[in-house]
Amino acid sequence: MNVLLIGSGGREHALAWKLAQSATLGRLYVAPGNPGIEKHAFCIDIDPMDAEAIIGFCQDRNVEFVIFGPEAPLVAGVGDKVRAAGFLVFGPSQAAAQLEGSKGFTKDLCARFDIPTGAYQRFSNGAEAKAYVSEQGAPIVVKADGLAAGKGVTVAMTVEEAHAAIDDCFSGSFGSAGAEVVVEAYLDGEEASFFVLSDGKTALALTSAQDHKRVGDGDTGPNTGGMGAYSPAPVMTEEMVARTMSEIIEPTIRGMAEMGHPFSGVFFAGLMITQKGPELIEYNVRFGDPECQVLVMRLKSDLLELLLATAKGELEGVSAEWTDEPALTVVMASKGYPASYQKGSAIKALPEDDETLRVFHAGTAMQDDLLVATGGRVLNVTAIGATVSEARDRAYAGVAQVDWQNGFFRKDIGWRAVEREKR
Repeated sequence: MNVLLIGSGGREHALAWKLAQSATLGRLYVAPGNPGIEKHAFCIDIDPMDAEAIIGFCQDRNVEFVIFGPEAPLVAGVGDKVRAAGFLVFGPSQAAAQLEGSKGFTKDLCARFDIPTGAYQRFSNGAEAKAYVSEQGAPIVVKADGLAAGKGVTVAMTVEEAHAAIDDCFSGSFGSAGAEVVVEAYLDGEEASFFVLSDGKTALALTSAQDHKRVGDGDTGPNTGGMGAYSPAPVMTEEMVARTMSEIIEPTIRGMAEMGHPFSGVFFAGLMITQKGPELIEYNVRFGDPECQVLVMRLKSDLLELLLATAKGELEGVSAEWTDEPALTVVMASKGYPASYQKGSAIKALPEDDETLRVFHAGTAMQDDLLVATGGRVLNVTAIGATVSEARDRAYAGVAQVDWQNGFFRKDIGWRAVEREKR
């Protein structure tokens, strides 16, 4: 089977590497891809938002299955157009992708179907939002309603910080994503990411991860798209997984079907494990980035078969097999990220990939036969080990072999799990 994967980041490199191992695969194409992906697939210069170009390419190259990596084309309805043209698609419909496309939609769904989440209010007016914040006090959370590349959320520890975040949203910092704001209660606990495949009826729990959103060591500085991750998240015990499925995921699947938007694809549930149990922070409708990179390192099953079963509505009776060994990834980013950064700096050397270490390309390109950095997040140095500590040590040994003057990284990825191992 010929397959087209949409996207160009570290998540897509990780997916391409795993998909390329499938016995079911004919040719793997990636649009637009990146230099790292070219080791595993044919990269083609197609805009992920251009449905007509995607459909035309699939018709020309006998592609049967299209897998969407990023959320933006799904939220924009590109997947719907490809599906309507007769192709199998992995990823939810535009209506179901509102789970990520609108924070307010998801909070309203939680209220309607009694899914545990922080108390909230929606605002389309800055003065009203600020008045609510002043009344509630801090800490409090301010979110741009729409897609903001992981940067539209402020966990405000003071009322002043919350007011500034509201001003940011309504001043146009996040474009149309900030036209509406959700203000919600601060949840105290430990965060975890949980991934579940759904074909609209059946749910298949995959595994958990924990990412590191803040740019600086010790979880300091502004939020980013993610500076590193590890899997599994120790806080996601068997009991917590069972509760997450019964209290959050299954009611979501039933609720989306009842609303006429059955969800087919991957749920990426951002959770806070509080004293009461799991509570939903947010949904994403695609594999996490950089969480996907640690997931694929641990997945023993055929990824293509799992995604096909999801797209065909045939998940019932399907299982996924994982290694117990933890995996950890360290994101190397361009200096200045998540604010403005220089593009085009040379990456002169990378470590060799082997069974325990892989470097996934997130924001790279070739210029005059030189590998250069083109994104904010550029490389994901990813390792697996018998313990989180071993995976961490291998990943940082890999980072030490990268020759790139304009890069930086957090030095404490996995610290919570490493602390647990010492107990």
